[in-house]
Amino acid sequence: MPNTATLSKRFQIAIPEAIREARNWKPGQRFAFIPKGAGVLLVPVPRKADLKGLVKGARNTNGRNRADRF
Repeated sequence: MPNTATLSKRFQIAIPEAIREARNWKPGQRFAFIPKGAGVLLVPVPRKADLKGLVKGARNTNGRNRADRF
């Protein structure tokens, strides 16, 4: 396993440089840890500015409401 890391006594892990560069992750970026089976997914949390315009043009007609749930 070429891209491995060790958990420190302070419960910190350094992400290998090859992974950081491939994903363009920067210092100070926030991440979410999502339990998945025996492992964990590490997912970057988008900034609010990155989400602007994401659903531009979306319509909220014919949407579901609480009355149609079981």
